[in-house]
Amino acid sequence: MAVEIERKFLIDISLIEELGSGIKIQQGYIPTENNTVVRSRVSGHVAYLTIKGKMEGISRNEFEYEIPVSDAQSIIAEMCGGLTIDKTRYMITHAGHVWEVDVFHGENDGLIVAEVELNSEDEVFERPNWVVEEVTDQDKYGNSKLLINPFKLWDKS
Repeated sequence: MAVEIERKFLIDISLIEELGSGIKIQQGYIPTENNTVVRSRVSGHVAYLTIKGKMEGISRNEFEYEIPVSDAQSIIAEMCGGLTIDKTRYMITHAGHVWEVDVFHGENDGLIVAEVELNSEDEVFERPNWVVEEVTDQDKYGNSKLLINPFKLWDKS
């Protein structure tokens, strides 16, 4: 069993010199209870089935297994109702940490979020100059929540 410890931020993408090449990601979510997450993800030419436990602070148990792409697509179509989060992910290394920058598409177009995985909840890390605001504790930025309440429906006033 692995433990995922991550923090999530809004960013100013115009301050990033170069994103490099990204990878297209499509993921669907099987409805669950108790703030657990079951996700099917197609990431480029590979796919994963992921089960995430309830958040405790910024940590949660995570189980992730590579599965055939055709299985992931079937899970999305049959068990997730065909509803997906679509995004392009860019990896940026900064001060010894890898930041995942997600540029969302479709119903969440316009949303850009960066995540950094840590080794402990109290790990000190350097924030890049393009980090604007931490949103780790804001549920609405979770991918499974974005499926239910997409960014395009948010009141941005």
